[in-house]
Amino acid sequence: MAGKPKLHYFNGRGRMEPIRWLLAAAGVEFEECFMETKDDLIKLQKDGSLLFQQVPMVEIDGMKMVQTRAILSYIAAKYNLYGKNLKERALIDMYVEAMMDLNELLMSHPFQPADKKEQHFANMVDKATNRYFPVFEKVLKDHRQDFLVGNQFSRADVLLLEILLMAEECKPDILAKFPLLQSFKARISNIPTIKKFLQPGSQRKPPTEEKDVPKVLKIFY
Repeated sequence: MAGKPKLHYFNGRGRMEPIRWLLAAAGVEFEECFMETKDDLIKLQKDGSLLFQQVPMVEIDGMKMVQTRAILSYIAAKYNLYGKNLKERALIDMYVEAMMDLNELLMSHPFQPADKKEQHFANMVDKATNRYFPVFEKVLKDHRQDFLVGNQFSRADVLLLEILLMAEECKPDILAKFPLLQSFKARISNIPTIKKFLQPGSQRKPPTEEKDVPKVLKIFY
């Protein structure tokens, strides 16, 4: 029996959070090894654990995997969250790539300089409500299924739910014009593994606060 995946990152969301979400959605228990200081990162770099000298890094199935998208693809394929055929996989990849672009905007907001925060926030809301959310609202309308691709739960559903919740943390009424996304959010949130991950005390990380930013920056810079 293989051990639990071990996740190496700082104790916060960042680029590891979608990986936490996907493992949790698959019902996979995982361990976390948090970097607290720059020295912790340097140690991983020096012992050869980080192929490209950067985290996230996940120890899984005898591998030390880096690159967020590669890790997510592996987990999705391993736990049957990647569609039933090549066409479904292509759709999932298209949707996920767009979601990752929006996720990057949402994730980076707390790290913006004070004089850029307002502009960044406006750009983030504009992209969410005018570029990305209308597409997924239409996908749900046209597809007429509970899920984004095919008729089964996939990594695309997991990541979209994560992003919808993050967007609402930034702007609580951001889904007001998207009734199908609101229904999707409620539906996917009730999948047992997801519901468990959304409970207090899970390994889901809270939003990054301003007070956390200097500590994170000290690890990486």
